[in-house]
Amino acid sequence: MSTTTLLPDPSSPLSRESAREAFADILDARASDDAITTFLIDLSARGETSIEIAEAARAMRNRMIPIDAPVGAIDVCGTGGDGHHTLNVSTAVALVVAATGVPVAKHGNRAASSKAGAADTLEVLGLDMDRAGATAEASLNDIGIAFLFAGYHHPSMKRLMLIRQRIARRTIFNLMGPLANPAGTTRQLIGIARPDYVALYADALEQLGTEAALVVSGEEGLDELSGAGRSIVASVGTVTLPGTIIPEDAGLTRHAITDIRGGDAAHNGDALRRLLKGEPGPYRDAVLLNAAAALMVAGTVTTLVEGAAQAAAALDSGSADALLARWIAY
Repeated sequence: MSTTTLLPDPSSPLSRESAREAFADILDARASDDAITTFLIDLSARGETSIEIAEAARAMRNRMIPIDAPVGAIDVCGTGGDGHHTLNVSTAVALVVAATGVPVAKHGNRAASSKAGAADTLEVLGLDMDRAGATAEASLNDIGIAFLFAGYHHPSMKRLMLIRQRIARRTIFNLMGPLANPAGTTRQLIGIARPDYVALYADALEQLGTEAALVVSGEEGLDELSGAGRSIVASVGTVTLPGTIIPEDAGLTRHAITDIRGGDAAHNGDALRRLLKGEPGPYRDAVLLNAAAALMVAGTVTTLVEGAAQAAAALDSGSADALLARWIAY
């Protein structure tokens, strides 16, 4: 659809009002494809501000199809695009954290930049993803976990998909997934593949009224807490961690990123299955580290060491494995 609506020049930071109007025009199809393409490329080249990130997220939230979620529901989600092609850490973390009794509304999709996204891997393990998407609200409230397909809940993004594919580079919308959860979660562990954006992203979360969040990035550009070394951390709301953490802070051992290199959905699914059966090693330690941070966000533990222990118990007791079985049968 081509219209005469003009988007602002993004060569300079936009005011809140200007950003709000621009993203409304984009999502409501009042701007032409060419205008949107130029705007997104120029915005990315200049570098987004926290106001622009917050207003893009607000525009998506105002147009999404929401679900009702239990009190205290959290999301554990990364922005993706880190290029390390690791095993599905946040997917495993979702199962582990939910097995401790914290409801997890996992916002995600099929693979975009990796060989196997959360949906692809869960499908290999036996989860009917079409049914999981259709019953997301019920499963979240009944068994404490859900998978929320971004495509279903954000119809306003469908037109943009083709534009973004044509651009073929990162834009502000690559940052939006964790900020537009259909369950309206206000507690989140968010991984971002750009360490230099951690503080900016946290500021956007503050503007959006987030109750408790940790924005994390492995120093090597990993969109989760790194099991290999230092991670940059920004705390939002009621949860607090130091600005940098290492695996030893959770009582865990370091492992090279290559030790959790993933593959296709079958490869990743097999690794996740073995993890849920109690297999030790680098994958487990990466999951425990991130689950520990997620449990701090949920408010059920106060330290990473305590969180890692609680997450380990969910694996070793078989609770996480049993939850996946219940989810598959739901």
